[in-house]
Amino acid sequence: MKLALIKFLSAATIVCAADVPITQDELVRRTQELYDSLVSGDQAPWKKHFADDCIFADEKGRLFDKPKLIADITPLPAGYSGTIKVENVQSRIIGNTAILSYDADETETIFGQNLKARYHITDTWLQRNGNWQIIASQAHRYYEDPAVGKADLKKFADFIGTYELAPGQTRSVFSEGDKLFVERKGKKEQLLPETSELFFRKGVEGRILFRYAANGKVDALIDRRNNEDVIWRKMTESTK
Repeated sequence: MKLALIKFLSAATIVCAADVPITQDELVRRTQELYDSLVSGDQAPWKKHFADDCIFADEKGRLFDKPKLIADITPLPAGYSGTIKVENVQSRIIGNTAILSYDADETETIFGQNLKARYHITDTWLQRNGNWQIIASQAHRYYEDPAVGKADLKKFADFIGTYELAPGQTRSVFSEGDKLFVERKGKKEQLLPETSELFFRKGVEGRILFRYAANGKVDALIDRRNNEDVIWRKMTESTK
């Protein structure tokens, strides 16, 4: 009888340990604790809240296991400070699995200069033996347009023309006053200058640059995406 009671109590203990509910508020609290520890390089919350067999993928596409992740948590250099705030949280908590999806709003100060960045992160928390830990984390950085530079209006004449990617696939570049535009199949987009020969389109990742040939004339428009180039060769001069 005594042995049966011990077995019953042991089984009850295991069931209780395996069934510890968690709330979105508690997940957010723990997540904010992780980010608050980054300034000082305190590794303790990261050791506590990440599972030993976790997978962590950061916004740069780097993949970490737990030892590499912990080793990457170091204090900010002298002259650096900052904060990261957890915002716009959504969660799904089902059984022993919890998904926390949120924005991380970062403000960083580097020797008096303020910088901002925004990330979106999805963490998967798993309960094992009554302990909730992150088993997988995936982050990406929101795209933000670069600062607008100053255009060299004298160079617009070099850029204006029709550019061909393949037979029947063309786009035209033209100016209206002090603004430069690119148009393809009726879609007109302003080319905003980053430098005098390097442009971007609002809300579009990548750059547009114009290539000068040995004769000093523009012979191609380069659509650069993720450091790879799609080359549109210049066909004609245009006065559109």
